[in-house]
Amino acid sequence: MKHQDWHKSSYSGAQGDCVEVPEGSITSVRDTRHRELGHLEFAAVEWVAAVGALAEK
Repeated sequence: MKHQDWHKSSYSGAQGDCVEVPEGSITSVRDTRHRELGHLEFAAVEWVAAVGALAEK
């Protein structure tokens, strides 16, 4: 994967349980504490649907 500008997700909690994301046509998600374990990738439409579903809970 080419370089991406990772930043803390605005959906991350204040207790230090954070994920980092770079948005675009593909949104990647990784655990801030365990970056070496890799990341997950979602198409933009899938990311919007996932965040929307979690916000409903």
